[in-house]
Amino acid sequence: MALPDIYNPEVVEGVIARIQKLSADTPPQWGKMNAAQMLAHCNVAYEISLEQRSPRPGALVRFLLRLLIKPIIVSEKPYKPNSRTAQVFLIADERLFEVEKNRLMTYLRMVAQMGPAEFEGRPSPSFGPLTSQEYNNMYYKHLDHHLRQFGV
Repeated sequence: MALPDIYNPEVVEGVIARIQKLSADTPPQWGKMNAAQMLAHCNVAYEISLEQRSPRPGALVRFLLRLLIKPIIVSEKPYKPNSRTAQVFLIADERLFEVEKNRLMTYLRMVAQMGPAEFEGRPSPSFGPLTSQEYNNMYYKHLDHHLRQFGV
């Protein structure tokens, strides 16, 4: 089953409506992050792909990531609760809820405005070039996973 189209402004506004239901004290149903940390964690995917903020892994690590991790990340299959995450996505310090929430909503609207053509073949530091559908799956699935984590 295809995931919702994160390039569609209506889908984005639906995701944003879910984000708006969060508060700084919304408790997680699993995991260790609070709501602000979760939003910051979700922002990392956009920082990496839109702002190239992540160092490129070495050749061997990239090979292993593409072989073993990429299929999990870009598929339509949902993540399981308490799935492991890459070191770059770990958020241990406290974050400002409203700042992280606004950043995430801005990134979502930016992706929709850019559209799928901007993401077709766009290189990922970890996975190499991805299709716009792989970016869609990665973005939507990750957000949906964490919004479900917080019951929204």
